[in-house]
Amino acid sequence: MAKLGLKKLLVTLASISGIGKPCVAHVLVVVFLEYFAWGLLTMPMIATLKETFPDHTFLMNGLVMGVKGILSFLSAPLIGALSDIYGRKLLLLMTVTFTCLPIPMMTIDNWWFFAISAISGILGVSFSVVFAYVADVTTKDERTRSYGLVSATFAASLVIAPALGNLIMELYGINTVILIATLVSTSNVIFVLLAVPESLPRKVRSAGLSWKQADPFLALLRVGSDPNILLLCIVVFMFLLPEAGEYSSVPAYLKLSMGFGFVELSMLVAFMAILSISINVSLGSIVKIIGAKKSILLGLFLELLQLVLYAVGDEKWQMWLAGNVAALSSITFPAVSAYVSLYSDGESQGAVQGMITGMSGLCNGLGPAVFDRTAAGPFMFGAISVFIGILLASYIPDEKTARGSKEEFSALKYIIEMDEEVPTS
Repeated sequence: MAKLGLKKLLVTLASISGIGKPCVAHVLVVVFLEYFAWGLLTMPMIATLKETFPDHTFLMNGLVMGVKGILSFLSAPLIGALSDIYGRKLLLLMTVTFTCLPIPMMTIDNWWFFAISAISGILGVSFSVVFAYVADVTTKDERTRSYGLVSATFAASLVIAPALGNLIMELYGINTVILIATLVSTSNVIFVLLAVPESLPRKVRSAGLSWKQADPFLALLRVGSDPNILLLCIVVFMFLLPEAGEYSSVPAYLKLSMGFGFVELSMLVAFMAILSISINVSLGSIVKIIGAKKSILLGLFLELLQLVLYAVGDEKWQMWLAGNVAALSSITFPAVSAYVSLYSDGESQGAVQGMITGMSGLCNGLGPAVFDRTAAGPFMFGAISVFIGILLASYIPDEKTARGSKEEFSALKYIIEMDEEVPTS
């Protein structure tokens, strides 16, 4: 009975129509509110980390982010596949809820906050659903620009949020920041529930779910059947591994090891966000001028440069330069996501984006372990990883070749599947 009641509740939630026709603007609001709430907590989290784990700050930061990333890797294919079956709205509601769930825990107990933050990775993988939603409501010509807008919106949420969170913390205390972040995240959940319309028509949804769709390791093995997607996934791993490590450790590193104050760190994050917005808004134009493959390579070269700067720099101005170059390199992931979307149809878009997000989750799990120290070694390791990614990305076919390869591969796959269905005597 409880199971039937839960199913009825989920169906009811998914049936709420939302406001207007589904469009990219709906998910842009979701992304902005989600990361604005977490951006408010940037400085309070660093202070809480230092207070809770004074002797093992970087180690525990890496552990929390690592567990969360590994759980995201394990669950992302399932989330993507479920969105292909039950629609994007229901899964977006679930993932946004679990992403925001740890925020109010900061007022209860620091240990509970970090524990729930780690566990929230099980369902806190909203980006796979967001990218699938964007693919549902855009044409392939519009998709690159739309992915750039999603990435720019993520950056926009960080323009004032860290500085605002730090200001509120100094004036009114950390609990006030947590309260405001909780209200923002709750508003986001309500917005998804009442305002976001479903983007995936029932007629193009997948018929059912199999364990093969949900198993992240089988998903990785299936990638090998298409050499272009396999190559892209390896490239994603090579550049996201150091990127995830930086994301989890660099703010704390700059504050605790390089002497950045909260105000200066907030200014750096804001400036980086503005640069990131600018280049991601321009992503559609960049791809039109130089192509998707060269856009990916451009982002990789910029990431390589900023990792080298972090590795050899010992002055604040070098950290500022590295941060700004890092902001410009943020075009890489949306460019890859747009490229990958060429290989999937509407009914499998969630599964494909879930696979890429799963790879991101794996890097989010392993990256913090690599960057749990403050020495130059991890940054040089990251630079070598990105350099290998550049070499591999050079073998990715351009867009026209990729489309042709996809059509040939789909035809071959259909023939193989038909042969497998013929019973043997």
